[in-house]
Amino acid sequence: QVQLVESGGGLVQAGASLKLSCAASGRTFGTLVMGWFRQAPGKEREFVAGITRSGRNADYADFVKGRFTISRDNAKSIAYMQMNNLQPEDSAAYYCAADFATYGMTRSPRDYDYWGQGTQVTVSS
Repeated sequence: QVQLVESGGGLVQAGASLKLSCAASGRTFGTLVMGWFRQAPGKEREFVAGITRSGRNADYADFVKGRFTISRDNAKSIAYMQMNNLQPEDSAAYYCAADFATYGMTRSPRDYDYWGQGTQVTVSS
């Protein structure tokens, strides 16, 4: 079992930045592909960013490219997502997820085995 705990969400104004953290426990962190997803009310959960086990490669949804950066610290068992220039349309619950089986990275939420409880990000205009 893997436990994931997100933190760092909050209420900010448009143009502001936030850094989300996802602390993992229960399995060697370096064996996990990590991803961030988000879900707004009435919408499906969508992929935001993913990072390989080594941290050398990352993948981003088009709507966050150039604004969000995913990273990880395998020594601390923490994944991060730096979010800059936040916009009202970025408002959602953000979830981190862990996948131990996929080679490389995946955008499909079905491939992720473990999920955190989510942290709310609200951006006012």
